[in-house]
Formats: sequence, structure tokens, C-alpha cells
Amino acid sequence: MEPTIAWQDGHVTALDQAALPHEVRVLRITTVDEMVEAIGRLAIRGAPVLGAAGALGVALAVRQGERDGWDGARLAAEIKRIAEARPTAVNLRREVGAAAAAIPLGAAAVEDLAVRKLEEAATASIRVSERGAAYLREACDAAPGPLRVHTHCNTGALACLGWGTALGVVRALHNAGVLSHVLVDETRPLLQGARLTCWELRQLGIEHYLVCDGAGPFMISQGMADAVVVGADRVAANGDVANKIGTYSLALAAHRAGIPFVVAVPESTIDSSTASGQAIPLERRREEEITVPAAPAGTRAVNYAFDITPAALVSAVVTEDRIILNGRWPS
Repeated sequence: MEPTIAWQDGHVTALDQAALPHEVRVLRITTVDEMVEAIGRLAIRGAPVLGAAGALGVALAVRQGERDGWDGARLAAEIKRIAEARPTAVNLRREVGAAAAAIPLGAAAVEDLAVRKLEEAATASIRVSERGAAYLREACDAAPGPLRVHTHCNTGALACLGWGTALGVVRALHNAGVLSHVLVDETRPLLQGARLTCWELRQLGIEHYLVCDGAGPFMISQGMADAVVVGADRVAANGDVANKIGTYSLALAAHRAGIPFVVAVPESTIDSSTASGQAIPLERRREEEITVPAAPAGTRAVNYAFDITPAALVSAVVTEDRIILNGRWPS
């Protein structure tokens, strides 16, 4: 598989995730406009990948600024556009800021930092995966056989580099021979689960079953999953979690069923500057993503891209460095 995102000879290459699974298309991104557009239409997506894209976008902006004669104010404005392309994912804003801080050191320093961010994200995903798999094996030790894991949206290499986060945990369980199968929510309205997660699981040879979003909580209530594992776009300082819309209902179902609900993220997704989920900006996307093609003309829609799962419903947040159990967030 092509690298999800990379820096090559002064420009960015990225798999167009909006085209998958029917077409494997590689984007060549040379301008800030192209980067912002790719992020906005979800050709580039997934919190850790957005972080990498943010850093690479700053390197791109510096190159473009030198080429087009931008002054400092114009460069700052273009970098701000990148940071604000998706408001919920904290990784994007964080890595844009880190790369922008290196600008006084020169274009080469910005590029080196951006490439280093790619490498760090890939390494972190492997550690998240292994730590999360070990936690689940212990938490689900009473399960009668190999584990049945329910997941939502897409959290594999496409979204996270390396192994992924939640899907990386699944991969580690599979490699250890303790995974039965994965239940994959379709993830309305843009079908990241159906299009991307199923595609990745098929490539990995992992047994999986696609289910409608609305069916997920019921299936959990019927004892058809041993655990729920998801990623996140931001974790607040109190442990509240912002993730793809539909996550909250799975957390409620897992809590009622008494099974683990695990959030697997890199440390960079934990935002200590945001006190709680109430302070996390939730992206609302175009109405047409819901209404076209099925709804009658003129139908209005409310299209939240993310929801908030309260910390009390989260069994554990697993990162590359630690496991934060329910209610034990540092004050």
C-alpha cells in the first residue's frame, strides 16, 4: 500500500481516502489551497494523520511563500487556514503550531521537523496497539473464547500511520491469535467504516462483519461483542472523548452491557488545555452529506461530524505511554 502521507521533493503525497476502496489514487499536493481542500473533503483524515498533514502543510506553506513572495503576515494567514481546516481534531492544530515555531530556523528545519512527526506517529501507533491489546486480554479474560471486538469509524494505518490506534489494537490481538472477528460500524454519513476499515481488515486477512450504525448498540446488548475499541479526535483534560458521531451510543451500550469501552489514542490527542468535552468545538458539515440522494428536495439536516462521550463511560484511555483507567485522570 502507498504511504498514507509523505513528503517528497518539496511537496506532499497522500492517499486520497475519499476515493477508497474503489480506486487507489495518490494526490500530489503543492499548495496550501490543495492541502486545505484535501483535509476539508476528508481525502486526508484521521487525527494522527491530520497532525502529520498539519506539519507538512506548514512546510508546504513555507515553500510556497518563498516561491510566491509572501510576507510574514500572508504566511501566518495561510498557516492559520491549515490549522482551522478541521476544528475538532487537536492533532492538526498542535502540529501546525509545532512546525510554525521552527520557521525562524529556515525551510529545511521545518521540513525535517515535519518528517520527524511522521516517524513519531508511526512509532507511537505500534506502542498504542501493543499496550491496548495487552489491556484487553486482561480485561476480557472471562470471555469464553477468542475476542469479538466492535469498532467505529476508521482507525487503522490510513488514519493513524503505522499500525493505527483502535484498529492497531485489533491487529495486535489478531497477531496474538486471540481475536475471533471484528464488528465494523458503517459510520454514516461518509461510510469510513464500510469503505476504509473493511478495506484495511480485508488486506490484513482479519475476519469482520459490517453492521449498520443503528444496529451496533443492540448487538452489544445481545452479547455479540466482548469489547468496544475506538479512537478519538480529542480527549479533554477530564477524560471526555470527542470521536466520530455514533461513538456515544456505543459507549452507552457497552456500559449497560458491562463490557470494556476502550479509547486508543496517541498522547498527542490528549488536550490538557481543554477542560472538558463541553469546551471541544464540534464540526458540523454540509447538510448535503446526509440529504443527497435519498431525502426530498428542500429537506434540512443537522450534520454533526463528532459527538462527546463522557469520561464516566470510558473504561480506559490507552496511549503509547500509559493506561488511564475510568475516573483516574490526573487532576
